[in-house]
Order: sequence, then C-alpha cells, then structure tokens
Amino acid sequence: MNTSEFRRRGKEMVDYVADYMEGIEGRQVYPDVEPGYLRPLIPDSAPQEPDTFEDIINDIEKIIMPGVTHWHSPYFFAYFPTASSYPAMLADMLCGAIGCIGFSWAASPACTELETVMMDWLGKMLELPKAFLTENAGEGGGVIQGSASEATLVALLAARTKAIHRLQAASPELTQAAIMEKLVAYSSDQVVATLGTTTCCSFDNLLEVGPICNKEDMWLHVDAAYAGSAFICPEFRHLLNGVEFADSFNFNPHKWLLVNFDCSAMWVKKRSDLTGAFRLDPTYLKHSHQDSGLITDYRHWQIPLGRRFRSLKMWFVFRMYGVKGLQAYIRKHVQLSHEFESLVLQDPRFEICAEVTLGLVCFRLKGSNKVNEALLQRINSAKKIHLVPCHLRDKFVLRFAICSRTVESAHVQRAWEHIKELAADVLRAERE
Repeated sequence: MNTSEFRRRGKEMVDYVADYMEGIEGRQVYPDVEPGYLRPLIPDSAPQEPDTFEDIINDIEKIIMPGVTHWHSPYFFAYFPTASSYPAMLADMLCGAIGCIGFSWAASPACTELETVMMDWLGKMLELPKAFLTENAGEGGGVIQGSASEATLVALLAARTKAIHRLQAASPELTQAAIMEKLVAYSSDQVVATLGTTTCCSFDNLLEVGPICNKEDMWLHVDAAYAGSAFICPEFRHLLNGVEFADSFNFNPHKWLLVNFDCSAMWVKKRSDLTGAFRLDPTYLKHSHQDSGLITDYRHWQIPLGRRFRSLKMWFVFRMYGVKGLQAYIRKHVQLSHEFESLVLQDPRFEICAEVTLGLVCFRLKGSNKVNEALLQRINSAKKIHLVPCHLRDKFVLRFAICSRTVESAHVQRAWEHIKELAADVLRAERE
C-alpha cells in the first residue's frame, strides 16, 4: 500500500468506522457464535500472495463482526464502561503513524514530555495533592500504565523494594531472602484500598485506612479504576478524600473519561520509589539528558521496556471536550443510573442491593438466587441487552452499568421494560 492508496483506504476506513458507530444500536449487542466459530472461516495459514483491501474489508462483516460483543451499544450494560470517542480514535491513528517506542526521553522527547504534562493536567482536574504532580520540581509524578491491574502490580513491587531497602539500611546483616519471606501485603476481599469496587461500586474510607498506613510506614495504594473519572466533578470529589495519605493512586481514563483503551493513570508521591525498583540502564539506552533532573525516562516507571504514545489520546480528548464537557458526560451517566434505580424501586418485585453512587445499579428480584440466575439467563439469551452478575455476600445480584457514550433515557426505559417482561416469565415459570 503506497501513500496514495493509504489516503483512499484511510477515508474508506473512517467512513466504515463512522457507519459502525452510527448504526451500532441496530446490531445485536451480544453475538450468537459458539467457541471456535472463527477458525473454520479463515485459511489455516497466512497467504503467500497479498490479498486485496476489498477482500479484507468484506471479511470484517463476514468473519469479525458476527463474533463481536458491541461494548459501545447503548444496550450494553455489563461490566463497566470502556471509553470511546472520536478524538481519541484520531489520536490513536496519529500514535500509530508516529510509531515511536517511548522508553526514554531521547527515544522521542514529545512522547515523554506530553505524558508528564497530561498527567499533571489530569491530576489538577482531580484536585490531587500537589505532592503527586511533577510541576514545580516536585518529587511525585504521573505515568500511564496499561491497566489498573498493572498499576497495582507496579505499586506492589515498588513497595516491596522500598521495604527491603529500608530494612537492610537499619539491619545490614539481613539478606534480601530473609526479609522477603517475612513481608506481608494487606488486602480486603476487593484486593486493595478501593474507591468504587467492581461488584457494587462501594468505597473504602481512606480517612480511616490512610493514617494507620502512614503511622505503620506501610505503602498505601489506592485503586479507583472506574470511579476515578467522576472525581473531576466537584460534587463527587469528596469520595477521594484521604488520598493525601496514599503513596500511589490509580484510575482508568479508558473506562469513563472518553480516552480509548489503553490508558490507566497512575501517580506516586515519590517517583524515586518507582525508579528505584524498575531502573534499567544499559549503555545503549543512556543519553546525555538523563541525569539533568529536567526530564524522566518512563521505562523506569513500569514493567515493560517499550511504550506507545498514549498521551496523545488524553491531549486530544481534554482539548476537544474541555473539563466542562467531560463533567457533563459523567453527570449524564449518573443521572441515567438514578433513573434506572427509580424504575426498579417502583416495582415491588425487585430490590436495590447497594447504594447507587455513580453509574452502577445493583438489583435483583426479591427471592432466591435461583430465580435471579434464571432471570439473568433469559436476559442474556434474548441478547437485546447485556448484563453481568455479582455476588454480594450470599446474594446473586444483577449489575446494570451505564456504559455507552450514546446511551439515552429511552434506552434505559426500553431495557427496564424488557427486564420486567422477562421477570414476569421467570416468576410465572417458577409458580408452575
């Protein structure tokens, strides 16, 4: 493909993507395929001669789309949202074109510096304590990780390294192995200190946990993977109170802030805690500015060596939506979740199982787990909407998460009418 054809095919692909997004409501939200459906549809080895672009495009609808779960359908209410916006898609195109591997400042200065600034922009949107920011020669800073799970692992490894160094400084006779076998990590059944748990969007009280961790010199990592986006709204910022006690904090703009996957934002109070654990300095990666104190090399902040130019997505989205536009988007989703909560509360057959704080409603039919399992099975078999469950203590609960960028009140209303009809069928079958 030469430049001339790329121009033509690129426009065609943009049109295809725009048509897909515009018509996604008309597609069945969950596919009909069975495991293994795809392999018989494609050759068992790569072609020796090039295929045409037309053939590839045609195969998208024949082979790929039948097996796609449409996460951005306004009838997708499962898991949590995964962000999607046209500005982020365009930024990803540019990222692919630049194609740098930003393991150091020298590898592409703009890749490193834009990430540093974007993480400060986002930190200010959240009103994070200044200790987490890079500007004004602070000790902290932000970095884009691939996922909240990755950020948690990075924090755990950094905390372990810091503890080993501290104990060896106090007792030089201790070997690393002797220390390692005695180290303890504390967690709840939601993993770490969490703001907006996956099951029901509940919140740990950082004002209680934080001072204890600080007093005992324990690393406190705070995970707000889903809920963190809401903290840009002043009315939800109180949910982040106590973050000043944390050593590291993470949330996913790629969930609810219109920045397409992957973009997991992680901040630390002392970036030396990360670089002390992950520093990698072979001769071929060194450069003349690395010890200037003016820049950072992000390979020292993460597990992989290479990294994409992911901050372009943040830059495009923050500029094209503005903070007010992003706040309006969050508020709309929260409003829709409360609308669904109100519908559930009006039906005496159902109950709400957890406080509705943001965009998630946990609900169930009053009665046994079996009847709720049957309801979910009917919902997902019908494939008009898509939900996933959770367990709250001993109860089987249905989760209704406001997800799509294009979801409106009418979609929520239709989803509820559908759920009510299927619930009637389930209860009727149970009586028979």
